[in-house]
Amino acid sequence: MSSPTGPVAGLPVRMPRPRQPGRHRRPEPLVAPEDAPALVLAVPGAPSAAARSLAEEVVSIARSELPGLDARIGYLDGDDAEFPSLRFVLSHAAEERAARYEQAVAAGLEVKEPDGPVAVVVPLLAGPDSALLRQVRQSVMDSRVAADLTDVLGPHPLLAEALHVRLSEAGLARADRARLFTVATAADGIILASVGGEEAVQAAGITGMLLAARLAVPVMAAALDQEGSISSVAEQLRSSGSQQLALAPYLIGPEIDPALLAAAAEEAGCATAEALGAYPAIGKLALAKYTTALGIAPQQPQGAPVR
Repeated sequence: MSSPTGPVAGLPVRMPRPRQPGRHRRPEPLVAPEDAPALVLAVPGAPSAAARSLAEEVVSIARSELPGLDARIGYLDGDDAEFPSLRFVLSHAAEERAARYEQAVAAGLEVKEPDGPVAVVVPLLAGPDSALLRQVRQSVMDSRVAADLTDVLGPHPLLAEALHVRLSEAGLARADRARLFTVATAADGIILASVGGEEAVQAAGITGMLLAARLAVPVMAAALDQEGSISSVAEQLRSSGSQQLALAPYLIGPEIDPALLAAAAEEAGCATAEALGAYPAIGKLALAKYTTALGIAPQQPQGAPVR
């Protein structure tokens, strides 16, 4: 209880807890530097309400990890109205930065003229897709804005964790090997489905090895955009002893037509998990690409331990 002028006499006063000295003290929370470039999430695929909801969730996760972050969404096939294009978002960010500087100068403030990149563009892709990445680069060039472009999000242990979770949600894998319970529909072989050709298959295979270590079952990568790739890998897994297969999309979601996934699963004769979507690791990895580009944080978030 307190009075307008302070605590009532005789009552204890809560004092701020002193910072713990030494190497075991908690690190200061990281915040976005003042006037830091915007994080612009480049969303591939046909714009839709579902893609927007997913992208908004990803940037919300990134903002929660880095207070003060200016995070925006640009669509590779956007129309600048309901779904702003990547080119438009970059141009708008540059205009806003210039306007802030001019307003500060007009107000008589001593401010440094902005330099460096206006934005850091992070492709919303789990693995490499040369066609989509060319489209991202072209949008950045067309905007005539100084912007850095990061790599795609994978491969990374956190993506193996996300794949594991999606499989367990579909009843195709145990949630935790350390717990002694069974899943009747658990797969004994996983097809990791990617898009982007052979380069994407190779990159997915790295995350696939991490997933195999988590599940203790064979995992092989295949290309959704190469005819016969999924069925060929399914045949290899069955010939090596796997009988109950599952398709695990190594995809965020917007970059692929869901009908293509369903057709591939039917062709291979197996069940399928959901795409990675807005799993928390996606937002954290997008932020890690941004902070690495700016040199303000460790290169990547740590992956969860393999169980």
